[in-house]
Amino acid sequence: MGNENSASFSLLSLLLLSGILLPQTIQLSFSQPSLGSGCKEVEREALLQFKQNLTDPSGRLLSWVGEDCCSWRGVGCNNRTGSIIMLDLNNPFRDSFDSYEDDAVHELRGEISPSLLQLKDLEYLDLSLNNFKGVQLPEFIGSLKELRYLNLSGSFFSGIIPQSLGNLSNLLYLDLNNFLDQSNQIGLGWLSGLSSLKYLNLGGVDLSNTAAYWLEIFSKLPSIVELHLPNCNLPILPIHFPSLNFTSLQVLDLSNNGFNSTIPHWLFNITNLLSLDLNSNDLQGDIPDGFSSFNSLQLLDLSGNSFLEGQLSRNLGTLCNLQTLKLSLNQFRGEVSDFIDGLSECINSSSLARLELGYNQLTGNLPISLGYLKNLRYLELWYNSFLGSIPPSIGNLTFLEELYLTSNQMNGKFPKSFGQLSAIRVLELSDNQWEGFITEAHLRNLTSLEELSLIKTSNSSLSFNISFDWIPPFKLRYLVIRYYQLGPKFPTWLRNQTELTTLVLNGASISDTLPSWFWQLNLTLDELDVSGNHLSGRIPNTLVFRFPGSVDLSSNRFEGPLPLWSSNLTKLYLRDNLFSGPIPNDLGQKTPFLTDLDISFNSLNGSIPQSVGNLKQLLTLVISNNILSGGIPQFLKNISSLYILDMTKNNFSGEIPESIGSLLTIRFLVLSNNHLSGEIPPSLKNCSLMDSLDLGENQLSGNIPAWIGESMPSLSILRLRSNHFNGTIPSELCKLSALHILDLSHNNLSGPIPHCVGDFSAMKVKPPDTEIYQGSLQVAIKGTQYVYQQTLYLVNLMDLSRNNLSGEMPVELTSLLHLGTLNLSGNQLVGKIPTQIGKLEWLESLDLSRNKLSGSIPPSMVSIRFLSFLNLSFNNLSGEIPTANQFQTLINPSIYEGNLALCGVPLPKRCSEIDGTPQIPGADEDKEDENGHDKLWLFVSVGLGFIMGFWGVCGTLIIKKSWRYAYFQFFDKIKDQLLTFLALSVVRLKRKMSAKNGAGET
Repeated sequence: MGNENSASFSLLSLLLLSGILLPQTIQLSFSQPSLGSGCKEVEREALLQFKQNLTDPSGRLLSWVGEDCCSWRGVGCNNRTGSIIMLDLNNPFRDSFDSYEDDAVHELRGEISPSLLQLKDLEYLDLSLNNFKGVQLPEFIGSLKELRYLNLSGSFFSGIIPQSLGNLSNLLYLDLNNFLDQSNQIGLGWLSGLSSLKYLNLGGVDLSNTAAYWLEIFSKLPSIVELHLPNCNLPILPIHFPSLNFTSLQVLDLSNNGFNSTIPHWLFNITNLLSLDLNSNDLQGDIPDGFSSFNSLQLLDLSGNSFLEGQLSRNLGTLCNLQTLKLSLNQFRGEVSDFIDGLSECINSSSLARLELGYNQLTGNLPISLGYLKNLRYLELWYNSFLGSIPPSIGNLTFLEELYLTSNQMNGKFPKSFGQLSAIRVLELSDNQWEGFITEAHLRNLTSLEELSLIKTSNSSLSFNISFDWIPPFKLRYLVIRYYQLGPKFPTWLRNQTELTTLVLNGASISDTLPSWFWQLNLTLDELDVSGNHLSGRIPNTLVFRFPGSVDLSSNRFEGPLPLWSSNLTKLYLRDNLFSGPIPNDLGQKTPFLTDLDISFNSLNGSIPQSVGNLKQLLTLVISNNILSGGIPQFLKNISSLYILDMTKNNFSGEIPESIGSLLTIRFLVLSNNHLSGEIPPSLKNCSLMDSLDLGENQLSGNIPAWIGESMPSLSILRLRSNHFNGTIPSELCKLSALHILDLSHNNLSGPIPHCVGDFSAMKVKPPDTEIYQGSLQVAIKGTQYVYQQTLYLVNLMDLSRNNLSGEMPVELTSLLHLGTLNLSGNQLVGKIPTQIGKLEWLESLDLSRNKLSGSIPPSMVSIRFLSFLNLSFNNLSGEIPTANQFQTLINPSIYEGNLALCGVPLPKRCSEIDGTPQIPGADEDKEDENGHDKLWLFVSVGLGFIMGFWGVCGTLIIKKSWRYAYFQFFDKIKDQLLTFLALSVVRLKRKMSAKNGAGET
């Protein structure tokens, strides 16, 4: 929309270019017959020389033949003199400055021939949106003295801007936006000669070395109407500028620079401004009230400044000519009622057509006055904290085309007036707390609706109440409904939606087959997602997709062979269904552009077909939980960009091939629960980006390679459990500072636990607050196997159980302060449990069972507040079991069984009976005598205290008469004062009551 406004203002400036656009003076041809007598011979030859230096792959200049060059495409001549005054070679096939391969064929390339100097009367030159591939713009352009219009934007010249451009004193329009293909710092001295300039665009030109004086230079352009300086690396926006001289300026674009100040007040002296664009800077502070002085302002863009804050004032709402207001991506807060009330009070109604307030901290209810902004066409309020329901006045916005309310805290029912939005094309209503029903009445008049997005939050009770045979009046292109109940039947109101390109009905409680009419809609889709339902049946191969297409049929009950569709597919998710049979042999040929393939949790069998090696762009390959067999194919090395490879829980056998070390970008390698044998291939050390390595539940053997700790510095998960590894735990593993899950259990490892285990830094610190993807993993915690997915990054675990490890528990283990699970059971560990084990305050599960540990249970263990699973059984522990804190809940005797010298709750053995020690005769009697003496001394102490306290006060009053009189006189005086105060208070209260009653009667 901003570009549209800029275009309109540019048009305004162009109309000011006297003589250039007057039809009576220009004959401009687009391969049409000439209206004049032909062009000058010397100019025709100049154009042919100019053409000879260009490359024209699409033949845009094919019409440049014959004698009459005024009839050539893009050439304009003066009707009276025949002189060429206009050369318009703008590339009409590119609508932006981004060059795409599809557009490249239409670009003119090559060099600018000096033959253009023969066009003595040339006033208009447009070479924009072509690609001159870094050629230096020649200095001679500054010799075309009659030029009034020069547009070289987006044409990829290089070098610096020729200083000779300053000689073009007649120039009215100069556009060098994205003119350079690389950043070049330039000066601005050449601008002083352009005294007639009305339009200037230097977007993307590096002006960082003019930071101290840029504003002064531009303010000296006496006729400037439009000034565009976006993305010019201008770091300073002066706060004070007394010599401002922008009397003609109407359009000012300073977006995408590095300004980090408040909005300067000198801006408000440019009283003729129609458009002000300051978006994507680092401006800060409140919006000044000075904006209310811009009575003519039509466009204001302050979006994307991050540090602008405060409330939106009513003064901003007084800009009745404002058509576009963009304030999104800031930190504005508070309610918007005053601001919108101000906009709605414009005498001839507000002109506002586009309002963007998204991504702020705005709150409160949407005011009824919102419905009075009757010219609104675009309303963006998403990602705030708005409350309440949609105001009924919304129905007044009959021109509204796009409404974005996603991710607020709105609730309530949709008003019936919602159905009056007959012009609405886009509705984004997701992530709110809507109530009630969406009925046909809400949708009946939405004849223009093309996009509908409605994603449910946990607190929304909204439901659809649409009859089985309803026929919508609209033709949707984009439909996304997640977690709202549409079932149990597949919605039949979709049967006339023949223009759909995106269809997402995720988690919609549909228990049905996809009806035959759906496959007959002949849709060409970008995305199809019906995951998380109970859909069944077979899937035909008739769907057609556009590139890049995406399909997600996960978590349903589809059956039959795997379906294959258009070659334009890039993402294919078929996990958790009942698909069976082999993976299609031609998978790689039919879907060559796949980047993500997930066919896990099905019943697929056979081997991986050879054609999978053709999927050169594949990033994720997940084929786990099937019954696939054979070896890991060598051709996987061809998929050099593979990021995730998950083949767990299949029947793959043989050795891990050396070729797997060719996957240099692999981050998650999961080969667990197969029948793989042999050693870990040394080539795997090449996979230095590895984040998670899971080879558990196989038949691998040999030593654990020491190079894992040296070649995989980012490794956070190492799972080698349930194999046949032997030897010692290599100390090099301790170099893995990011490791937070280490599972080497159920192997044949021997030797001591390395003392360097205290170097596992990730187990010492709290897990990150933000979610980190680390794949899916089966983890043994508290004696049970759990599968972690989204929360795997929160798990800190060390499991070395069921090996032959010996020696003592390293005291360094106690430095892993955020370790959550520690399992050392089933080894040959000796010695005592470290006394400082209580430092592991975040430990939830501790299993030291079936070792040869001795000594007592350390008292510090009562400090492990989150401990909910403990197993110390079958060791040689002795002494009394602690009873404080968490140990009060750990009362299952099996926790401590097999330790003959342990005593106390919950074991039946009393601590006095340890090792069969007989009780000492008379010990109980002596204890009772001792208790009797304690009671006697207690009674004596209480008696003495009573005697001293009571008689120390009362005895004195009885013996000394004068003290007794003084004591009772004091209490009499206090009593009299208290009664007097209460009596006066009652009288004052009665008077006040009487006075109020008298006033009420009058």
